[in-house]
Amino acid sequence: MIKTSLCNIAVIGGGPAGMIAAGRAAELGAKVVLIEKNEILGKKLLITGKGRCNFTHNEFDIRKFAEKFGRNGRFLYSALAVFGAREVIGFFESRGVKSKVEQGDRIFPEKGNAQDILNVLTKYLTEGKVHILLNTEVTGFKQEKGKVSQALLRDRQISADKFIICAGGKSYPQTGSTGDGYCWAEQLGHTVIPPVPALNPVKTSEKWVKEIQGLSLKNVSLKLFQNGKKQDERFGEMLFTHFGVSGPMVMDMSKNIGALLKEGSVKLILDLKPALDFKKLDKRIQRDFEKFRGRMFKNSLKGLLPLSMIPLIIKLSGIEPEKKVDYISREERNKLVHLLKELELTPTGLLGFKWSVVTSGGVALKEVNPNTMGFKKLENLYFAGEILDLDGPSGGYNLQVCWSTGYLAGESAAK
Repeated sequence: MIKTSLCNIAVIGGGPAGMIAAGRAAELGAKVVLIEKNEILGKKLLITGKGRCNFTHNEFDIRKFAEKFGRNGRFLYSALAVFGAREVIGFFESRGVKSKVEQGDRIFPEKGNAQDILNVLTKYLTEGKVHILLNTEVTGFKQEKGKVSQALLRDRQISADKFIICAGGKSYPQTGSTGDGYCWAEQLGHTVIPPVPALNPVKTSEKWVKEIQGLSLKNVSLKLFQNGKKQDERFGEMLFTHFGVSGPMVMDMSKNIGALLKEGSVKLILDLKPALDFKKLDKRIQRDFEKFRGRMFKNSLKGLLPLSMIPLIIKLSGIEPEKKVDYISREERNKLVHLLKELELTPTGLLGFKWSVVTSGGVALKEVNPNTMGFKKLENLYFAGEILDLDGPSGGYNLQVCWSTGYLAGESAAK
């Protein structure tokens, strides 16, 4: 094997965490090599936010931001304090990419897209004279005297003083996130929490979802039940697909759905009119029926539902579509009200890592120093990004974790 010249820091993984880690370390004067197995950097970054790149969230309060990650959120305090959402926005704006806040406090480039974010990071690496190795796959690491001494490649080895692993998780494996980092972490003595899909579309048993695939709903409520007990509840947007449901609200709930399905069956209850209780919705429907007096039932729901959903609701209600609204009984109207407030869906599983936005599980946080991102058992090894056991809701939270932990790891390694 050909041994390369010694560098200060080797960063493995050219995603958001790896690029910001390498750039920050180089900015502080370190000689850095960035190793990426894909043919380009930021392959997964380019598809975030459907290519528009929701690169952070409009939440500058560290505690409130961390709360979105549950019990593991406290681990982020130091990283967010060093390079939080405010600093990330400033980083990109100072380099020509202004931001804008959109629905749900999601932050996107004002006029550009993911490519603009990647261009900024690439320039950051160039300014720091980071040596970039593309199409280069790491196969493992060599340890000597309580340290990592080399990263092993297929045809050579990279020696460095310090190593930062930013190899991502298992989500969207088509972009290169195939879980390699978990294997390396375990080989180096680290505990890995078994990875599972998070922010994932949900499959349902109902066949009627195909009839309204592509329909997006806003301002609706979704409740998750198991054994008659409510387990989760969300408000926001969802999308019907040919296999089930998706969209921000469903994706945020998917981790809980997946975990509960291992214990037994679950139910989703969709409330299409959460702003109205049963009584108020009934009165609203009565007013509509009065307005459409003499007309057929199928022509009386235009002000109540999206057009593409009307045929389905009519079918599920059991009310004859041609029936005049004047003759709809109280019992039929009551069934319609309950259908709009309690539309049932039966999850059968998640779509899996191939369509998962992020991975839940990964490198155990108890073995990582939150003030440096350093591995407590090997003094010159650091972790950052999705490889860590951190996963938050949709809306820019998970990319912010990559920026924060990557920046802190690069800074710590360089110092």
